[in-house]
Amino acid sequence: MWRLGRGAWELRHSRRFSAAVSGPCIVSKRGTDILHDPWFNKDTGFPLTERDRLGLRGLLPPRVISFEQQYERFMNSYRSLENNTQSENPSIVALAKWRILNRLHDRNETLYYRVLIDNIKDFAPVIYTPTVGLVCQNYGGLYRRPRGMYFSAKDKGEMMSMIYNWPARQVDMIVITDGSRILGLGDLGVQGIGIPIGKLDMYVAAAGMNPQKILPVMLDVGTNNQRLLEDNLYLGLRQSRLEGDEYLSIVDEFMEAAYARWPKVIVQFEDFQMKWAFETLERYRKKFCMFNDDVQVIITVLQVSL
Repeated sequence: MWRLGRGAWELRHSRRFSAAVSGPCIVSKRGTDILHDPWFNKDTGFPLTERDRLGLRGLLPPRVISFEQQYERFMNSYRSLENNTQSENPSIVALAKWRILNRLHDRNETLYYRVLIDNIKDFAPVIYTPTVGLVCQNYGGLYRRPRGMYFSAKDKGEMMSMIYNWPARQVDMIVITDGSRILGLGDLGVQGIGIPIGKLDMYVAAAGMNPQKILPVMLDVGTNNQRLLEDNLYLGLRQSRLEGDEYLSIVDEFMEAAYARWPKVIVQFEDFQMKWAFETLERYRKKFCMFNDDVQVIITVLQVSL
């Protein structure tokens, strides 16, 4: 049993997150397993006493760099990127900014969310619209490590067991997409996973959700985007989209699995084709705690205008 260093502990369990937890944090990992886990990794911020207890001595440079110093170092790197790319193509610059944030997310989630919370106005356009559209379009080439869960048409009959592969005991919020109508870009198939990831990061940074209790989900039922089907880097199913009852049976199975494990979870449907957005809202709204902000915002606007 051990306590995280002051900076990391205060961030991970601060009042900004929905589930403040006081007391020690029990960690079963040791050595490089901790350094490779972005939830527990504090980079060079581990004090010497923790390095001894956790088998980290010799695996890190000898100098201890505090959480605050790491924060400042990252912000300096980000500002340097901004200054050095002022004359570059805006799309290239946007993806470069996304990459530097994504690398931080991959290695140190505590620092990542601290950076987002403190600089939400600057980083919201990078982690969500408009940059997330570029990320989704280029996801095959940008992919480095998995984030969230992927349920596909090939997993039919297995989703109830698959849902237990997610390590969190409790999930408060799921954002799910089938990639069929990503922003104004159309069918991007499995590459649409960038939307649930970005939206949930916004919920953490701007709405105070607990980042350990969120889950981005991609429901891969194929794609009708021929360019993606012919792309060697495409990571999704190489088949046309399922339709009709075949499609709905996949969504049904996921919803049953999610609510079997987490009965109080909220599921947000995001960027579904309009026909399926209305169909799934009507199908599940009285049975599960779910919503579709694309459809329900449209309905609200129409009601107000009338």
